[in-house]
Amino acid sequence: MTRESMDTVTPIVIRNARLLERERPVNIRIEGGIITRISEEPLTAEGAEVYDADGGLASPPLVDPHIHLDAVLTEGFPQANMTGTLIEGIQRWSERKPYLTPDDVAGRAEEALRWHMVHGVLAIRTHVDVSDPSLTALKTLLTLRERMKPWLTLQIVAFPQDGIFCTPRGPELLEEAVRLGADAVGGIPHYEWTREDGLRDVELAFDLARRYQRAVDIHCDETDDDHSRFLETVANCTRLYHLQGRVTASHTTAMGSYNDAYAFKLLRLLARAQVHIVANPLDNIVLQGRFDTYPKRRGMTRVKELIEAGVTVAAGHDSIMDPWYPLGSGNQVFVASMLAHVGHLTGRAQLPWVWRSITEAGATVMELPKYGIREGAPASLVVFCEPTIVDVLRLMSRPRWVFSHGRLLAETVPAVSTVLWEDERLPVTFLRKDAP
Repeated sequence: MTRESMDTVTPIVIRNARLLERERPVNIRIEGGIITRISEEPLTAEGAEVYDADGGLASPPLVDPHIHLDAVLTEGFPQANMTGTLIEGIQRWSERKPYLTPDDVAGRAEEALRWHMVHGVLAIRTHVDVSDPSLTALKTLLTLRERMKPWLTLQIVAFPQDGIFCTPRGPELLEEAVRLGADAVGGIPHYEWTREDGLRDVELAFDLARRYQRAVDIHCDETDDDHSRFLETVANCTRLYHLQGRVTASHTTAMGSYNDAYAFKLLRLLARAQVHIVANPLDNIVLQGRFDTYPKRRGMTRVKELIEAGVTVAAGHDSIMDPWYPLGSGNQVFVASMLAHVGHLTGRAQLPWVWRSITEAGATVMELPKYGIREGAPASLVVFCEPTIVDVLRLMSRPRWVFSHGRLLAETVPAVSTVLWEDERLPVTFLRKDAP
């Protein structure tokens, strides 16, 4: 979308919207793709399209900092994951890769992106398997990244799904993916055959990131094994390579199995190195704990303790109907709700952390400039029918409107429920009438 095309966009006024940081509803005026005015006082609507939020919450766009768009919508072909385990998922994906073509990857990825956009997600970081010698998925998604720029931000991580050093030409393929334009360098140290190769995995990712000036986003310690401790190496490399704030460790599920003394040390290391963490509650809680009888671990990193230590923690969708997770719809609000439940984050002070995991924290991970709803910022925002983040998380409804750069991108007509009661139709909104 060019500057010239933005100048032709009809101005928009959003009335009666609630912002997280304000007590009273506000009116928002958008011109030329930019938020030009936010006021509690009425704004002129002359020549503008008017949308009445009716007290609904207006939020910055939702962010999905961890998804695998190359694998979405592949569940069941050529074979289904019958056990639901992580290992069988990787095996089924290896059987699917020979069927990858540019049209196949693009068609599935575009469909999943539309699902995301309807749910208000306008910033997405996708991990793309670069263990395939042809790099078909990577090249296809690099093209898709450019095509989607008018509507959303798409970042690509070069991800060595099969390991760097246990894959033929693994280091070469990873570097080629970065050279072709991947935004971040990935790794998977816990999946290498030896601990020594796992350390080399991390070090190579950081070396490539420094040489090509990229971010780092590593699948790290995605296991129940409490001896899998590559996260401390990630934190140390972040310091040594001077990449503070540009490094993300995804999953880190082994942290839930570490002893408390070691975990306390690790939390301090991560905070000092400014390493970000992305939890993926949908996949994490169903793929981990598979070797346990009872009690069963649920494979979540220490979200609450990380946040309390000052570490940025975001939440990703990870999978949508792929060999690892047969469910999902691109709904980041569902992801946040799951994080609240399995992370013991339902306290009044903690629910804002949950909302931040799919908004500001995700934006921090993706290093998004000019993110937020404020005068002078790009007019990308999401308007819900519900007035608070608690109501949005509780009801998990789709946004009423999704705006991208001053244009209406998606609209969902809210459902109206009624109950017939003594010959009277009574509306059911699921909202407290005495809400503060």
